[in-house]
Amino acid sequence: MSDVAERGDAARRASVRLVIQGLEADTAADLYLGMDSETELRRAQGSYERAIQVDPTNPYAYLALARHHLDGGDATQAVNLIDQSAALFEAEGLRSPEVNVHLIGLRGWSFESRGPSGEGKIYLSRAATLAPNVWGDGSLSAEELR
Repeated sequence: MSDVAERGDAARRASVRLVIQGLEADTAADLYLGMDSETELRRAQGSYERAIQVDPTNPYAYLALARHHLDGGDATQAVNLIDQSAALFEAEGLRSPEVNVHLIGLRGWSFESRGPSGEGKIYLSRAATLAPNVWGDGSLSAEELR
């Protein structure tokens, strides 16, 4: 994410900075317990949602918000965001191998979040093969996306 922070117009740059702030808050939430963790999770979600308001075409914002929803157990919302992110990456010609592996892994995680499925395992296995250091554990942390 950090490598795209200074690309694009002013709205895109501001939106990407908000995504990075959200990822930092999500990472902090993993370190805290109780109310502090909840505060950071709300801050993260707010940052992602503001990023989308600032630039509704920023695919990274949808990708990060999908990861956030999956981490929180909301696979249904995450699937919609994964689809939106994939469409925007495709439309902007930004669907790199790194982005593609995250989309594959997030889709697999979303299937598995709704109950064990062969399809979810296939996606997660493919993501783990392509990026074992990131997807080897079957999930994507905010720190790994950042």
